[in-house]
Amino acid sequence: MSNLKHKKAIITGGSRGLGKATAIAFAKEGIDVAITGRNETVLKETVAELEVFGVNATYAVFDVGNYEAVKSNIKNIIDTLGGVDILVNNAGIAAVGSFNDMPVEQWSEMIQTNVMGMYYVTKEVLPHLIEKNEGDIINVSSTAGLNGNANISAYSASKFAVIGMSESLMKEVRKNNIRVNTLTPSTIETDMTIELGITNKGSQDNVLQPEDFAELIVAGLKLPRRAMLKGAALWSTNP
Repeated sequence: MSNLKHKKAIITGGSRGLGKATAIAFAKEGIDVAITGRNETVLKETVAELEVFGVNATYAVFDVGNYEAVKSNIKNIIDTLGGVDILVNNAGIAAVGSFNDMPVEQWSEMIQTNVMGMYYVTKEVLPHLIEKNEGDIINVSSTAGLNGNANISAYSASKFAVIGMSESLMKEVRKNNIRVNTLTPSTIETDMTIELGITNKGSQDNVLQPEDFAELIVAGLKLPRRAMLKGAALWSTNP
């Protein structure tokens, strides 16, 4: 089981939900963490929670769908952390609407954030991992990326694309001792799923929680370097 202490991680969309739970789980393992997002107030609050665990924690405010912003901010984050070992591509948006009724702009924004945003961030982090010939990239897709459903065409399309991009990258960088893990969680109770009316607040007994997701990521990172968790689907035991 690998020791993660003093590793350095970047988590996009790290101020709440899955990203925040993962950041806290990392801090408990002694990992220095940088989180990104678009709400500076919430990012600052989360960083304060992370610092309680005695790790170095920082944040950056930018939209992952803006490549110029990604380039400058990822460089600053890596300079501040003193390197990078782990990237968790978690930032994403979702919306529900029929194929015809969803505005073209909203459809495009979902692809830009969920697919291009992941590509932009990974493109800027990857050279650092290749240079050190080691690293971990965890890409968050969804069960919606495995099976389409009514009224989620844009979200599902974006998550299918994430799986294709992630699995292709995995095969490309294995030779560099870089592990790429594609996660496809089922419904998890987060602010986003509550806002969309998919889950209800306080439904811990029958819906996956962000902490469950974070525990899976940590377990994958602790595998010996010779082993790689290629992908994992996290489901609730309750139907």
